Amino acid sequence: MERFRMELESLSKNEEFARVVTAVFMSRMNPTLEEIEDVKTAVSEAVTNAEIHGYRGGNGLIRLDAEIDGQQLTIRVSDAGVGISDVRRAMEPMFTTDKSGERSGMGFSFMEAFMDEVQVESAPGEGTRVTLKKQICKSV
Repeated sequence: MERFRMELESLSKNEEFARVVTAVFMSRMNPTLEEIEDVKTAVSEAVTNAEIHGYRGGNGLIRLDAEIDGQQLTIRVSDAGVGISDVRRAMEPMFTTDKSGERSGMGFSFMEAFMDEVQVESAPGEGTRVTLKKQICKSV
């Protein structure tokens, strides 16, 4: 099993960094370009959610943990932000707490579309942890 862990400040510019680092890490699994793009999109949504919703655009740390076990890629994106009071509702397509109208409420839906499994653990005042899993088909 291989792992990496990093912490990022909750700045929008770090979302792209998280995407790229994750893509480089998973490249040792010999993924297809489609698999790389799927994972990058899901990571981007999870990191953006932590920044925008978890910390409400304020300061905080976002932790990214990734591991490879055979052809199984697992990524965890965690924050210590405000948390989610109703995870089930938050995961519904089009649900958003954003009052500005700039957010579509599709972040979790995109994560679910691009990954094999998405788990969200959260509680008000305790932050949120999103676990993303994807089986990478070994290309020849």
